[in-house]
Amino acid sequence: MLEIRNLSAFYGRVEALRALDMDVLSGSITTIIGANGAGKSTLLRAISGLIPTRYGSICFFGKDITNLHADQIVGLGISQVPEGRQVFGPLTVLENLKLGAFKRARKTPASEIESDLDKVYALFPLLKDRAGQAAGTLSGGEQQMLAIGRALMAKPRLLLLDEPSMGLAPKVIQEIFAGLADLHREGLTILLVEQDAKIALKMSDYGYVLKTGKVALEDESCKLLENEQVQKIYLGA
Repeated sequence: MLEIRNLSAFYGRVEALRALDMDVLSGSITTIIGANGAGKSTLLRAISGLIPTRYGSICFFGKDITNLHADQIVGLGISQVPEGRQVFGPLTVLENLKLGAFKRARKTPASEIESDLDKVYALFPLLKDRAGQAAGTLSGGEQQMLAIGRALMAKPRLLLLDEPSMGLAPKVIQEIFAGLADLHREGLTILLVEQDAKIALKMSDYGYVLKTGKVALEDESCKLLENEQVQKIYLGA
């Protein structure tokens, strides 16, 4: 589904991604772990068209999407749930969700948009209860659910998630990851950046460990969980 080859990206003169190679298989959950500053969020932003890349290529279902505009990439079927959620605080929950469908709204029947909205509500029932509430007044966990729901309203084939558990209570994290597992069972492909390496590797099929912008290690997630180096550095074993 997603093929990344020899990818390099810079912030000014600082090389944040260095000749990075990565594959995401259709129907899989692929996770990316690594220390702060390893390039995890930079990679998601590069895929989403939010930052330019200097070398290499990103292909989605065989189409070169390197350095396309972000709205074009969303139109092709890639949606990102950003780090820090970034909901539109003054707007209601419902308005935030409908903005997620903005790119497809003109060509999609209203009934289909409403059906997709119902699916988001079924995934996260709290959002339906808060539909008329300003997004900025939601708890952190509710905002994370909203950010995921907003991305789903774009009808993605690939969902990118950047640190979905950050700052949330364990019970809320369990609820959110249960929702992601449901989406995966329905066939959605997920690329996950997550600070909690254990929960990320347990729910994913394949994992990459980034270090200073490069892939330091990759393997099936179950094998990375058993890897002595990963256990020592990322799992606290």
